[in-house]
Amino acid sequence: MAYFLVTGTGGTMKTILYIVWALFVAAAIFSLVYAARRTKRQQQKMAAWPKAQASVTGSATGWTSGAGGSSRNLRYYPTYQFTDPQGTLFMGKSEISTVEQPVPGSLIEVAYNPVNPNESLQVSSEPRTVMGCLIAFFAVFAVVSFWFIGVFPLG
Repeated sequence: MAYFLVTGTGGTMKTILYIVWALFVAAAIFSLVYAARRTKRQQQKMAAWPKAQASVTGSATGWTSGAGGSSRNLRYYPTYQFTDPQGTLFMGKSEISTVEQPVPGSLIEVAYNPVNPNESLQVSSEPRTVMGCLIAFFAVFAVVSFWFIGVFPLG
């Protein structure tokens, strides 16, 4: 069937475009599967950890990549502190960025490793939401680009 898709006008060029499309889709699928597995492992690990209310102490800044010709944006990663049941103070930095600078003193929920409380993560459903949006985006993009290759006039 793929033979019939690529042997129309400009068959060689369409073949090359379909190969590039297939490589892009394979790379996107690999990246999404890797990110989904990492997110799932992190959430499974956090599910067994105790939770604590942490107080935001400030933030670290970073920039978005600006990929695809978009402008780079400043992002804030909250830094926080919390105490374990014994009253020992621990500090951490969230892996979840925000557009607005977090307010010092505000509360966030964190999960911490009971064996090593220095290992803590902010509790959030945001990674799953982002994964769902990315999967939908790449699925639509793959279908549209496949269609576009078929109707693109070559030769």
